[in-house]
Amino acid sequence: MIYRHRFWVPASPEEVANFHRHGSNLGAITPPPILLRMGQAPEILTEGDIMSFTLWFGPLPVRWRAKIEDVHPNGFTDRQLAGPFQHWEHRHRFEPVDGGTEVIDEVHYRPRRHLFWGPFGWGMGLSLPLLFAFRGWKTRRLLNRSTSEPV
Repeated sequence: MIYRHRFWVPASPEEVANFHRHGSNLGAITPPPILLRMGQAPEILTEGDIMSFTLWFGPLPVRWRAKIEDVHPNGFTDRQLAGPFQHWEHRHRFEPVDGGTEVIDEVHYRPRRHLFWGPFGWGMGLSLPLLFAFRGWKTRRLLNRSTSEPV
């Protein structure tokens, strides 16, 4: 399955890429009521880095490990190594447009064939529009604040 989402941010592609390459920002753009606890992640994500985290859906912990690949100035990919999906690959692209950057997310995913993880994956797939709408809103809010404040 493929999910695509795009949104505009009033910041340069460099600022947007820098924001997304800070592993700690993943928690800032994760919508409530999901809680994210970072396990392992470098301060700045680079080619080949591994990050691990736990998403808490109420009392249910969902552990995830991802590898960062295909890093270049206008994007990168995170690929699930271990987690709830049979396959998950999320491509982040940052394209310059007038007055800012268009953030383009493309997720290729396949739920597991499993009594529990299968329905969980389908449910998570159905919730991607809400997840990415929140991420777009929060990213705009955080980057607009940081670009309007004196450095």
